[in-house]
Amino acid sequence: MKNLIKVMLFSLLALCTIGLYGQQPAASYDIIPQPMKVQLKGGAPFELSATTVIAYPDGNELMRKNAEFLREYIQKSTGLKLGLTTNPTRMNCINLSLDFKLSTGKEGYLLVVDDRGVSLMAAEENGIFYGIQTIRKSLPILKEKVEQVALPAVQITDEPRFGYRGIHLDVARHFFDVDVVKQTIDMLVLHNQNTLHWHLTDDQGWRVEIKKYPELTRFGSIRQRTVIGHNTPIYDNTPTGGYYTQAEMREVIEYAKERYITVIPEIDMPGHMMAVLACFPELGCTGGPYHVAEEWGIADDILCAGNDKVYSFIEDVLSELVEIFPSKYIHIGGDEAPRVRWQNCPKCQARIQQLGLVKDDEHSAEDKLQSYFMARVEKFLNSKGRQIIGWDEILDGDPSPTATVMSWRGTAGGIKAAKTGRDVIMSPTTYAYLDYYQSERTNREPLAIGGFLPIEKVYQLDPMDQLSADEQKHIIGVQANLWTEYIPYQEQLQYMYMPRVAAICEVQWCKPAQGDFEAFKARLPKLVDVYKLMGWKYARHALPADYDHGSSASMW
Repeated sequence: MKNLIKVMLFSLLALCTIGLYGQQPAASYDIIPQPMKVQLKGGAPFELSATTVIAYPDGNELMRKNAEFLREYIQKSTGLKLGLTTNPTRMNCINLSLDFKLSTGKEGYLLVVDDRGVSLMAAEENGIFYGIQTIRKSLPILKEKVEQVALPAVQITDEPRFGYRGIHLDVARHFFDVDVVKQTIDMLVLHNQNTLHWHLTDDQGWRVEIKKYPELTRFGSIRQRTVIGHNTPIYDNTPTGGYYTQAEMREVIEYAKERYITVIPEIDMPGHMMAVLACFPELGCTGGPYHVAEEWGIADDILCAGNDKVYSFIEDVLSELVEIFPSKYIHIGGDEAPRVRWQNCPKCQARIQQLGLVKDDEHSAEDKLQSYFMARVEKFLNSKGRQIIGWDEILDGDPSPTATVMSWRGTAGGIKAAKTGRDVIMSPTTYAYLDYYQSERTNREPLAIGGFLPIEKVYQLDPMDQLSADEQKHIIGVQANLWTEYIPYQEQLQYMYMPRVAAICEVQWCKPAQGDFEAFKARLPKLVDVYKLMGWKYARHALPADYDHGSSASMW
């Protein structure tokens, strides 16, 4: 009943908007993610027109860029091209200003609209940027030129629930060029997200230029063939590869930075390293021969934890990486590293003896060897002023107390880490793996890794479940992941993200009391209109049956 009432209220508000402004196009604040507090004031709206100006503080380049983004968004949605100024006026102006005393946090904002103009205030420039996204998503998307657009009088007070709001992109299994990565960043912007987790290396390909080791991109970036389907005996017999130069990675980082997004690189270790071993077989336990993986799954061959050359190699790679990526965090994986080679490797067993590692009721000596491996890499990165994130397997053994845990095998690992005082990013397969099918009618869907994760299930993620108030402080964020074993095309990448990314963004941004899937669905078509404007592919399982009926843009 509560859900039905909310949907009825949304419909009533839309009808009232039409009644108030007649045929004049009007903005609507029923957006995704839902702002924390929206107070419609009634009375006359603000009439946005081509004579309206956007004002920003003189001498502040970040605010100038924010103003340019807002002008671009308004023009793309409405056709109205606004001027920019550093001299704000009270009439016919969208005034972007900083107020360091605002209590909305560094990413929050206060948006006030009345018949005279628009005031957008925040404590920091990125708060202004998220307020701009609210204006952007509130605007109608017009196909014909108009003279004015009505912005209903309102006061919006907003700030995010989590400081880390991430999306993961795997480019190791299938490579995507810089333009596609930038488009993914644009998608993050629309959904108020601030972190791109860039999975750059894996068994099937190395995608990072490392100048000291040109073999990594000369050989490690190319697999000679790719298995067809779910590890069938059939291969395409076509070499495939690709990698990013250091200049291209810096280009992506700068593009993201302008949009208040941090790019966190992942170099997965000690497992998922077949591409490295193919180049440097001496870094494995058996000496090879190895090849860049042509199938999907987990390889038994991993880096040799008893070989000091391995640590020298890793430090060389990470030394170049931290010069490229300014992020606080570097993700070093730690997942899916079988111990079978270590159990039979003289060097690994000698290292176990040297360190005095002994199995206990929960962990083997090899588990503890991996803890040593990860801690040694972490200590090196700490010396460079960085911190690590690892998948929840880093909890197996004696994990570092300062490592941030990304909980992917359900939420249990994250709960365990939070209870022991470690920071956690919740990213469970059960709610946040967007490479899973989004319909049970898989014959009508693009090939996926398996599983079933509809948008309503994504929306149900409760990252604070089973935690006390003190433990909840260690849940620093939420992330959705997209692995690309079965996603070779840009359009398919978009389709798997959208609109499920809209559901995850409400989990990331909104307070739990705001969560209401039926109300979310009522707001979804307005956001999907923006997808259409951007030319993005999207799934339509959660959209009304009559939405965009017959359009090939919304069907796979």
